[in-house]
Amino acid sequence: MLMTISKAPLLPPDLILEAANRAARAIPPLWPLASSVAVNPFLGQTGEPLAAAAARLKRAAGVRLTMPRSWFAERLRSGEITDMDLTEALTAAPASSRPGSLAELKAAALLEAPQPSALPTVADLAKEASGIDWPAFTAERISHWAAAYFDQGQALWANPKARCAYETWRAFAIHDLTPEISGLKGFARTVADAPETVEAALAASVARLGLTEAALEGYFHRLLTSLGGWAQAARYKLWQAELTGKTDKDITGLLAVRLTWDAALLDQYCETIGMKWPASASAYAEPLVPDSDDAIDAILQEAAERAAQRKLAALFAGSLTPPDTSRPALQMAFCIDVRSEVFRRALESLDPGIKTLGFAGFFGLGIGHRRFASDVVEARLPVLLSPGVFTCSGETDPETREADLSARINARAKRAWGRFKLAAISSFAFVEATGPFYAAKLVRGALGQTGKPVKSDPAPRPATALSPETRVAMAGKVLRAMSLTSGFSRLVLLAGHGAGVVNNPHASALQCGACGGYAGDVNARLLASLLNDSEVRSGLAALGIVIPEDTLFLGALHDTVTDTVTIYDADHPSSEHAEDLAQAQNWLRTAGGLTRAERSARLPRAARGQDVLHRARDWAELRPEWALAGCQTFVAAPRFRTAGKNLSGRAFLHDYDWQRDEGFGVLELILTAPVVVASWISLQYYGSAVAPGIFGAGNKLLHNVTGGFGVVEGNGGLLRAGLPWQSVHDGERLMHEPLRLSVLIEAPREAITGVLERHPEVRQLFDNRWLHLFALDEQGRMAWRYSGDLEWEYKEQTIQEEVLL
Repeated sequence: MLMTISKAPLLPPDLILEAANRAARAIPPLWPLASSVAVNPFLGQTGEPLAAAAARLKRAAGVRLTMPRSWFAERLRSGEITDMDLTEALTAAPASSRPGSLAELKAAALLEAPQPSALPTVADLAKEASGIDWPAFTAERISHWAAAYFDQGQALWANPKARCAYETWRAFAIHDLTPEISGLKGFARTVADAPETVEAALAASVARLGLTEAALEGYFHRLLTSLGGWAQAARYKLWQAELTGKTDKDITGLLAVRLTWDAALLDQYCETIGMKWPASASAYAEPLVPDSDDAIDAILQEAAERAAQRKLAALFAGSLTPPDTSRPALQMAFCIDVRSEVFRRALESLDPGIKTLGFAGFFGLGIGHRRFASDVVEARLPVLLSPGVFTCSGETDPETREADLSARINARAKRAWGRFKLAAISSFAFVEATGPFYAAKLVRGALGQTGKPVKSDPAPRPATALSPETRVAMAGKVLRAMSLTSGFSRLVLLAGHGAGVVNNPHASALQCGACGGYAGDVNARLLASLLNDSEVRSGLAALGIVIPEDTLFLGALHDTVTDTVTIYDADHPSSEHAEDLAQAQNWLRTAGGLTRAERSARLPRAARGQDVLHRARDWAELRPEWALAGCQTFVAAPRFRTAGKNLSGRAFLHDYDWQRDEGFGVLELILTAPVVVASWISLQYYGSAVAPGIFGAGNKLLHNVTGGFGVVEGNGGLLRAGLPWQSVHDGERLMHEPLRLSVLIEAPREAITGVLERHPEVRQLFDNRWLHLFALDEQGRMAWRYSGDLEWEYKEQTIQEEVLL
């Protein structure tokens, strides 16, 4: 006989669905491995400050959002965090929640806060009552089904899909007897009797659990968080659908699945947990109020960030390299990625005539690109945007089109052969018959002797059909955004970046985030084609941008694992530039060596710069490079403000001259696109460092690719999102210092404030201090700090002889 759990009134289905949608938006999306990009794990919490987000995720996931107190105490003892840093952070905190004095704050820093625990679900209470780990079992069964549902071609026997996740799961669960064998009686019958639609299933489970309106969103968020990367995979489908004005029900479908499990568990264990569940359900309805530990941790985090900003301010208060107005010997544009900072500094050190620029790696060209011999259209632009132009490699003449078609047919044949090798009926026979023929290849791969490092697709440059007016407008917009409208050198290299690695499921995470997790070579080559076009140049001249006749643009690819640069000089052959090109290649080889030597000091087992070259092709290498670990600063200013300053590969450098930015359209673009993308990168590293259990991908050594979409740790379980532990830790210490990004912009404060006022979603990142914002003065100093609510505070300049490290 079932016990009545609650007398809560039935809630309208629309109200339940609204709460489900809000909970869904508290979950960050997870991009598939083929095009993985950094995602802010706190995407759903940026509307509130760190302390409030910590309280929320403490309830939903049982995690802390800052490092342990011992981490801060160590920095206090070493003097890295000073009393001044603590005092400033204390003053900036809300008066209602901060400690009464500096002494109290320092005392609290020495006492470790208790480990938080999430509010219990029905499955948690059932575990306590029965001794059966129902939360783990539920996660395992949902994962077993989800791996097939979200599969992107890895499964040999595809899972049939109904209209949405819930309906597909229901068809599966009706025939899955595993829950009943494990002790959940009549589960298949319960699923068969459950409503057929997502909306009805949500309403039925909410009624069975007796949830009140106030408890809905909190409980829904808790359940979605318990599903790990599967909820994030479903959130990704909703994200992609909304980019095209559509919607997707899979994340609410997953929620309905998880609620159905809880309702079934409550039915079975009603007599033993019936007295505990109402109190637990009521806890989800309680107002969310950060406690003293949340407030103290947030203040200590702010103090650590102010300590880093103090060092940065000292660096920017130093002497400047005056701008050189003579014609450069070489200009080279790089992605703003922090890995470019080291290479740019090395390259510029070789000759005063070398000038480098920083710009988003997709070079302002939002393209959907199809590679030669591929049927896949790759979105090579920031994931915040949708492609506006579609390009392809090849197909410029009948001969190339025929070659492209032939290559695609061969590719399909290879895929069919690959599926045959792995198929259940042929895989063992295949290994027995042909395994010895692969022995030499396996040995070479295991010893890191797989040939030359992987490079970009050598196919012809991308081709597209655009009107002359569109091409001129596109080229002009990009050059203005780059602050490159005059002073062109004879040779201008546009360098996208990528990473050639083997045996690495997360390889695309090492590529260009601005290009959707792909290399930036396609965008660079396309822009070079536009800027070399005589018709485009004539149109640009009419707009006041005069490119000299002897200026040649070439696309290039900077491999960030080996720090080698490939120049696509065959795209635009020019005998007149042979000498310029030879000199540039010599400079790039030397700069690559200098960069490898600097980077090798941080990489494990890379005592010499030459060792870095082998990491790209070593199957066993867990850390081919550190990618963006250590990112700490974003700077939008003319290059001469940072030239010659060692920013240690921690800074995103975007060239920007506000005096050329009429109407501040470029400033608006920078704040709403590159800065937001950089915040996603910074906060992904932050989350993977402070809460690796929920925001990290776990141990690379245990990863198995699932569904071609993501990885699980071991032979099953929840999909893991975020960065692997080896991406932020070297085995002994963290290689990413979890600090929120400091954004430095040289522009009038009124113009910056205007952009924030027009874009509340960007403003809240700064108002809630997920990012810090500074305005540089006319001397390039960090003179003004954004304090929130569209207000600024002047920062007195204290010159200190400090370095950024």
